[in-house]
Amino acid sequence: MRLALFDLDNTLLGGDSDHAWGDYLCARGILDPVQYKARNDGFYEDYLAGRLDLQEYLNFSLEILARTDMAQLAQWHQAFMRDCIEPIILPKSLALLAEHRAAGDKLVIITATNRFVTGPIAERLGVDTLLATECEMVDGRYTGRSTDVPCFREGKVTRLNRWIEENGYSLQDSYFYSDSMNDLPLLEQVTHPVAVDADPKLAAEAQRRGWKAISLR
Repeated sequence: MRLALFDLDNTLLGGDSDHAWGDYLCARGILDPVQYKARNDGFYEDYLAGRLDLQEYLNFSLEILARTDMAQLAQWHQAFMRDCIEPIILPKSLALLAEHRAAGDKLVIITATNRFVTGPIAERLGVDTLLATECEMVDGRYTGRSTDVPCFREGKVTRLNRWIEENGYSLQDSYFYSDSMNDLPLLEQVTHPVAVDADPKLAAEAQRRGWKAISLR
């Protein structure tokens, strides 16, 4: 079965779910709307510029999970899905997923954003397999720390290769759709790399290499 791999933020979604989650918490006064938002915006700019210190960002962004009970987190996320995610689900993304599903491909979302944020989004998009940055849990609660290899840059390749070995797939005739230069390590591994509404650096690289470029907006 052929693999069809998809980045999530700014690829299948018309925005960044990780950044939007921080904005959602600030807008509702759950987190400091000045200090937290300023740091969140700064980390996002670092991501776009390709200079993000992921571990520093994870320590910052996952802290709220550690000090909030699971029922409250679920309630917040349900409202977040309704208010922030549904408006940025792209009809063309749903059509692309449906196209690969109809072709009999195995669909996988592979994202640097943590599983708490992205798990329900993948479910909403009808994609059963999600490779994401993992949030540590102890005794049924989040610790505020990440665990396993973060699913970012070369970490996406590491996590995907392990998943492929464990599940008996291969990268033969595979697709990967992404908007970000941060995903260059994985784009280089697949048969069919596709730049989607690409950032300037990836757009230039895709043109140089003759990769397909599309828009889902």
